[in-house]
Amino acid sequence: MLPRHHRLTRPQEFTAVLRGDGSVTGRRRAGTSLLVVHCAERTDLSPSARVGFVVSKAVGNSVVRHRVARRLRALVAARLSRVPASTDLVIRANPAAATASSRALGEALDTALSRACPVAA
Repeated sequence: MLPRHHRLTRPQEFTAVLRGDGSVTGRRRAGTSLLVVHCAERTDLSPSARVGFVVSKAVGNSVVRHRVARRLRALVAARLSRVPASTDLVIRANPAAATASSRALGEALDTALSRACPVAA
């Protein structure tokens, strides 16, 4: 489980990362067949990186969506120390993530993170 200070919780925070507004700069995104990572730097110099997840109904039913989100949360928690502070991430799962192994998800996450947030490599 990610601590609260590492989570995006409000719709405005997700919108800022995905579409941009005055609170973020340097938005980038990178994707694989399993997921897409959106990365943005916050202008407020917060002491920690924050992460949000988007797992739509296209991925599967409720059980499948929650399983994918839990797996992604665990993978991101292990990699969060590599993400610079004042960075917001939104990770969107593609339908193929439902049947992917944890190892494949981890490799896809590493690939997308290194392309979207070069400092996180």
